[in-house]
Amino acid sequence: MTSVHDLDLPAGVEPTPVALLLLGRGRDAESERGVECPGALPSASDPTLVERARAARAALGDRAFVLGHHYQRDEVIQFADVTGDSFKLAQQAAARPEAEFIVFCGVHFMAESADILTAEHQQVVLPDLAAGCSMADMATFDQVEEAWETLADAGVADTTVPVSYMNSSAAIKGFTGRHGGTICTSSNARRALEWAFGPRGAERVLFLPDQHLGRNTAVLEMGMSLDDCVVYDPHRPGGGVTPERLRRARTVLWRGHCSVHGRFRKESVDDVRARIPGVTVIVHPECRHDVVLAADLVGSTERIIQTVDAAPAGSAFAVGTELNLVRRLATRHPDKSVVFLDRTVCFCSTMNRIDLPHLVWALESLAAGDVVNRISVDPDTAEYARAALDQMLALP
Repeated sequence: MTSVHDLDLPAGVEPTPVALLLLGRGRDAESERGVECPGALPSASDPTLVERARAARAALGDRAFVLGHHYQRDEVIQFADVTGDSFKLAQQAAARPEAEFIVFCGVHFMAESADILTAEHQQVVLPDLAAGCSMADMATFDQVEEAWETLADAGVADTTVPVSYMNSSAAIKGFTGRHGGTICTSSNARRALEWAFGPRGAERVLFLPDQHLGRNTAVLEMGMSLDDCVVYDPHRPGGGVTPERLRRARTVLWRGHCSVHGRFRKESVDDVRARIPGVTVIVHPECRHDVVLAADLVGSTERIIQTVDAAPAGSAFAVGTELNLVRRLATRHPDKSVVFLDRTVCFCSTMNRIDLPHLVWALESLAAGDVVNRISVDPDTAEYARAALDQMLALP
């Protein structure tokens, strides 16, 4: 079998699992050349994939628990024991101590959270290691440490509390826990800020890593002004912010965003209103501030689902969130009009990497006794990250 060191990789690229998967040189590289080898990914055109997934799932029984995020493909969702948003799924994993394997059909930071919250005997598997999150990747540990030093130099670190969105790496969650902060979701971000400014006694919050959720929560739910918010850019010296501006700010927003929700524009809202009279525009709070202002409703993924589910027949919705979920809602409600907010089709490219071939490969490998793509957070990081997650669970 060809060694990874024999592959013609681009200069500077190490043959790590993630690099190989990103380059299409993962464990299916041999099968693409027509060579059979153990552990090769099945072809996407294999007509037996569904039956193979069912057989592997049956063989594993209660030893495996499959989680499917709302943004996953239908071909994957059909095999999920539970569907939901990232934190709900991590909680569900922790509530299944009898499951030896947690197969997380989502992205990397979600699998990390599941590993943090589950017991030591449980092993979390991500079917494709290249399923990351562009937003989470916009805040690295070193960048955030440097930002904290900048706050310290401005004399405000001691009165600043970090509040990190669930869509962040374990390292950022650990940073948050070490500095006495909390994690939040899109549905409890307001409660997290109220806690930080109230019982926690913060003069300002460092909100990581999604600037749009932070801004929308601070301004629309906490009553702050846009001038109370300042954007910290990790790619500019001092974050591109003067010490005086940091001292005046109440919310320091990390310059990060969701690649899907960030692409919606106010023009999309205007366009859909012109095309569909009486349409209700509902968007996720990760959308830009002007899009949220122009929408009729704003809410988390779960709230979007609940709103469309509860609406009467004949209702019309334009939904500003990931396309897989919007299509699933439209299919589930043929008596309602449910359309994607933007004319340009956009899947979450990294979430979409979890497909049926990868799921089959992961399940069959586990059934054969081979634990693949295990996600494991180091104990020190996990301890502080759990403290930040526990603080979120304790929010009033």
